[in-house]
Amino acid sequence: MRLPITPAEIAPRVATGAFILNSGLGKRNADADTAAGLHGFAAGTYPFLSKVAPATFAKGLSTAEMVIGAALLTPFVPTAVAGAALTAFSGGLLGLYLRTPGMTKPGKSIAPTQDGLPVSKDVWMLGIGIGLLTQAVVGRRTR
Repeated sequence: MRLPITPAEIAPRVATGAFILNSGLGKRNADADTAAGLHGFAAGTYPFLSKVAPATFAKGLSTAEMVIGAALLTPFVPTAVAGAALTAFSGGLLGLYLRTPGMTKPGKSIAPTQDGLPVSKDVWMLGIGIGLLTQAVVGRRTR
């Protein structure tokens, strides 16, 4: 049986999958203050999240991160599926970065401030997600 991934996809999937899975596991038992902080940050950028309780949001975020991380680490999950999940997730994180005041330098800059640097680094996950999606489309044509 042939796996739905290529050897070239293994390293980016392992790197991002392990990172995201670890992040989700770390949030699994978030205390009230941590949940409130995560929720406040996200709801400030995505107002529809303000209707969700902080504890529920933290559990949902934790679960989503664990599912996406596990999907990336599981070789039986097709690259297109894993790449789409990673692209959507990292796109949401970069939306936080671009829409949250104080994360980027003044003006029309996308350059990060010191506060924005930790979130701006998530652009590497977006690049990997797009790369996986591209590989899935190109690889499908060449098989």
